[in-house]
Amino acid sequence: MARNKMNYIDLCHGEFGRKVAYTGVSKITPENVLKVIADTIGVHNRNRTMIDYLYRYYKGDQPVLYREKLVRPEINNRVCENHALEVVRFKASQTYGEPIQFVCKKKNATKESNAQVDLFNDYLDEANAEARNIELGTYQSAVGTAYKCILREEDWTADSDIPPFRIFIPYPGDCYIVYSKGTGKPLMSVQILKDEDDQQYYQCYSKNQYFIVQNGKIKKAGLNGFGNIPIIEYPNNHDRLSDVEIAITMFDTINNMQSNRMDGVEQFVQSFMKFKNCEIDENEFLKMVKLGAISVKDTSNGCQSDVELMTAELNQSESQVAKDDIYSNMLIVEGMPDRQQNTGGDTGQAVYLRNGWDFAERRAKLDEPFIREAEKASARIILNIIRNTTGDIKLSTRDFDVKITRNPTDNMLVKAQALDYLVKNKIHPLIALITCGLFSDPQKVYEMSFPYMQSLYKNPEEETQKAQELIDNFSQKSVQNQSAIISSTDEE
Repeated sequence: MARNKMNYIDLCHGEFGRKVAYTGVSKITPENVLKVIADTIGVHNRNRTMIDYLYRYYKGDQPVLYREKLVRPEINNRVCENHALEVVRFKASQTYGEPIQFVCKKKNATKESNAQVDLFNDYLDEANAEARNIELGTYQSAVGTAYKCILREEDWTADSDIPPFRIFIPYPGDCYIVYSKGTGKPLMSVQILKDEDDQQYYQCYSKNQYFIVQNGKIKKAGLNGFGNIPIIEYPNNHDRLSDVEIAITMFDTINNMQSNRMDGVEQFVQSFMKFKNCEIDENEFLKMVKLGAISVKDTSNGCQSDVELMTAELNQSESQVAKDDIYSNMLIVEGMPDRQQNTGGDTGQAVYLRNGWDFAERRAKLDEPFIREAEKASARIILNIIRNTTGDIKLSTRDFDVKITRNPTDNMLVKAQALDYLVKNKIHPLIALITCGLFSDPQKVYEMSFPYMQSLYKNPEEETQKAQELIDNFSQKSVQNQSAIISSTDEE
């Protein structure tokens, strides 16, 4: 079994992030599928080496556990402070800690369209999408990329309560996507599997076909009934950088520093004993150690005899300052908040800004578009399966948006006060709900609040239409102003 005895830098040779497998063909066919696999499997095998290392590192298999000492090798503490796990869990919880929801985004949303989106969310809940997304987010953060596989549920029947699809998260080292070199479009997924005889084979899906490849030959081929490639990649970021590898040298330094500090303490306790101008045999020494006292006499030639401990204690306070500095810089690189203690007198918003929570939020938003893109691709596969089975959802991905909820109750009092202030100053409730940021689906909240708005407006539906017109006009004016700015810039 492989172990992470080598440092990651010596393994990757400075090539950080996962490489993307590209092909020059425009379409995957039975004639070229073997060549495409042969041309891209080398890229995947290199990625797999890094993926295996990083995933084991995240779980605690780190080089400090295999370190060796040349001086006093019997005192060799191997302390692993697994901050890699701390980072991965924080990053995964930041995006997937709350369930990803699909919300209706139609301008004139009806109760029927909202009901359809709610039904779709119910399907995902029954398919345990939240648990699968946490699993996906862990891979995504730990190794730089992850994959979601949408399959048909073999046990589904028209009378069953289970959904007609199943979500599966394969290990990233056993899967990759081949992209077009010209357009960047995914052309084929390749999944490395083993049959009942423990023989390896490749299961490949293009948009319209699937192939089973074994021993350099196409063993089986057929039509792909999913409507698209059923395996979707979820990159952690554009460069597919792992949250572990960007600070892995700091993790190793903290481990070595803590291990050396423990060695220093143990070496102080187990210090050597120096005998000056006196001789003593081993048995007598062991007897005196057991008694806890040593008796020596001066030699007859006038030399003074002495026994003392050879001690040199490590300065623990200076070591702690150095360790805290490395840890603080690691948090900055990772975009994670610091856990500084409140000195008193700070407001909640001041602490939110000072300790880096706002910075962490902004860093997370940079990676959101990649997740939303992948979620839309997954939704298309799921909707196609539902159309061909139950047929009770008539939606397309243009009818809803992907809502990633983080910290829904963060600064809740300030948001509630802002909502109250806007409504009291005659701002339409729909606009106020959208502006305050208190709810993940303000449109749905507004519709459910209809019965309680009679005291504010005589005809809430008419006011909703007016509010929507205001929003549309505001969006059009923003686009016009932006076009005018671009035009003036071009003229200059």
